[in-house]
Amino acid sequence: MNTEFIFADRNLSLIRYPEKHQHVSLQAWDSADELLIDHVESLLNDNVVSTDTAKSQLMIFNDDFGALGCWFEHLNPLWVSDSYISRRSLLENLARNAISAETSVTETAPVNTMTSVDSLTFSPQAAPAIVVLKVPRALALLEQQLIDLKRYISADTQVIAGGKAKAITKSVLALFEKYIGPTTTSLAKKKSRLVFSRPDLTLPSYPSPYPTRWECKGTTGAKMTLDNEANVFSRQSLDIGARIMMKHMTVSSNDTVVDVGCGNGVLGINALTLAPDCKVIFTDESYMALESARLNVLTNHPDKIDQCTFIATNCLEGLLNEPNTPAVTKVLCNPPFHQQNVITDHIAWQMFTDSRDLLVRGGHLVVVGNRHLDYHIKLKKLFGGVDILSNDKKFVIFSVAKQ
Repeated sequence: MNTEFIFADRNLSLIRYPEKHQHVSLQAWDSADELLIDHVESLLNDNVVSTDTAKSQLMIFNDDFGALGCWFEHLNPLWVSDSYISRRSLLENLARNAISAETSVTETAPVNTMTSVDSLTFSPQAAPAIVVLKVPRALALLEQQLIDLKRYISADTQVIAGGKAKAITKSVLALFEKYIGPTTTSLAKKKSRLVFSRPDLTLPSYPSPYPTRWECKGTTGAKMTLDNEANVFSRQSLDIGARIMMKHMTVSSNDTVVDVGCGNGVLGINALTLAPDCKVIFTDESYMALESARLNVLTNHPDKIDQCTFIATNCLEGLLNEPNTPAVTKVLCNPPFHQQNVITDHIAWQMFTDSRDLLVRGGHLVVVGNRHLDYHIKLKKLFGGVDILSNDKKFVIFSVAKQ
């Protein structure tokens, strides 16, 4: 992995967390980061925004691996993300470059971090001078962030977004026009471009359409009502993998179940329906996913909330590193195969290896995935044997036991 970010006569050492699982060809910044840095620096150098004004009045959204946070640490930015992995990358990179960080927005520190869930109700004491956004993969998350910004930006706030040119679509620009104001773009450079949106305070304020709510049926036929915050995977409907998994789920009352990469928590909630006395640990790297899962337990099984734990972590690291983790007997896994905009299998591989390390002897990992991903090869290598619970033309459900 290329870790040396050399730009504008500065040199930063930057990694993508977790460093040991990243492909050698990947790096922690992209050309959109460079365009954003260059533009904000020009605003400061040309005194369009003074350094004194920008200090503690810079907000950064969706910084993939902390490149922007590290670069602008001298401005004490407020750094907002829905990703635990992005936040860990930021903290690792601040440490690599001998910069400390705080996690509370009430403290003055080089970089103050905030989750996307906390940002839903956040109101700063003063309007930000500069808002920098990386255009996220999910347009719903962008829409929610623009709705939030509308509450507290001023007419003088500089709103600048960046992303790959192919990601700056008409739909993206329409969201900026609807919620912020007149919007233009830069020319594409190195396959990225910037978006400039001038706040128009006369625009109407719209209520957020999130969380979205829909219903589905679980293994027993019982109805589940599910709320989905803006950045939850398969936010608008039950994804096919989860639907197939639920048809073949079995859970006992003495099980401790982990719903890894839980999303809205549908598999863990289905486990509570199947075995009301079981314990469920929901893990995800998305703070909005965990909040959705928590709300959905309260909606569907309010009396079971004390049997549930919600942990923001990378795969199962947070459980493996916790000395008081209970004995886990079953892991339910519907692995993602992309990180940010990169297709990768390292997340699935880590989920499988973490599950092997976490499960008690005789415990089971149940995995659903697309046939073409060949998960059975990895699972057989790790566990020794693989059972196929179900398969069709597109999906396969595997079960493996820890020997």
